[in-house]
Amino acid sequence: MSSARNLIDQLAQGNKKALARCITIVENELEGYDEILTSLKINSSVPVVGVTGPPGAGKSTLINAVIKRLTDEGKTVGVIAIDPTSPFNFGSLLGDRLRMAEHFNNENVFIRSLATRGSLGGLSAKTIEILDVMRAFAFDYIIVETVGVGQSEIEVVGLADTTVLVLVPESGDDVQAIKSGIMEIADIFVVNKSDRDGANTFIKNIVQLVHSKPLNDWNIPVIKAVATKYEGVEELIQEINKHQQTGINTKRSYLLAEKAYRLIQNNRMKNVLKPELKKDLEAEMKKENFNLYKFVKERK
Repeated sequence: MSSARNLIDQLAQGNKKALARCITIVENELEGYDEILTSLKINSSVPVVGVTGPPGAGKSTLINAVIKRLTDEGKTVGVIAIDPTSPFNFGSLLGDRLRMAEHFNNENVFIRSLATRGSLGGLSAKTIEILDVMRAFAFDYIIVETVGVGQSEIEVVGLADTTVLVLVPESGDDVQAIKSGIMEIADIFVVNKSDRDGANTFIKNIVQLVHSKPLNDWNIPVIKAVATKYEGVEELIQEINKHQQTGINTKRSYLLAEKAYRLIQNNRMKNVLKPELKKDLEAEMKKENFNLYKFVKERK
């Protein structure tokens, strides 16, 4: 039996070391990478909750509170925290893991940070594959926290069954400006730090915005929360469970198409190296009839 096959078997048995090793192999495309991905037995019933929102909204603090509530009930939670890439070593800065430090020794919690590595949408290019590895493990919940980069963060829709958008009262003046982008992706709104001035007015504006959307079978809730005091956390978990139980995910086809598109894109670009491309272009540019489009077409 290959080492990759052995890891897959251990993964299915709930071995955390095997999970960590599989993620490392997949993230870095080490030997056994393809075999692991094609052999995964993905549990599609595991809820994947995407938590997104602007920087400073308190996403990590809210997730921290949610993890505590869930593990107090004996639930197991996997967390993928997408961190900004270090400009020095291109690795994750691990900021989110530091904020979740109290859960490091909790047997029911597994936290993995991934670097964005230049991805502008808040998601690492490897997030899709690593998420599927985690769905082959026996978690009760998987939470994906994105970097918080604005409207381009709608990519989280392509991953999560339930998307939670975390905002703060200070966003009040920007609701109209951002509603055409990031505001459109939420299944659940959370107004964190709602003990601040202007919170009630902001919540009222969000509720009006939600009610202006076309009616469907899911009524989008707007939750008032103060994550540092665990206020609103219980209600958030209830709404996540309710959304999962309805089975409503109008984004399902988009989710699969987005995942397939990114995987195909990544596979096709594997052998395209910029230094080699630059070298070939410099040689071609010296020719009298150089045409960039012809050059690109010939390299397909």
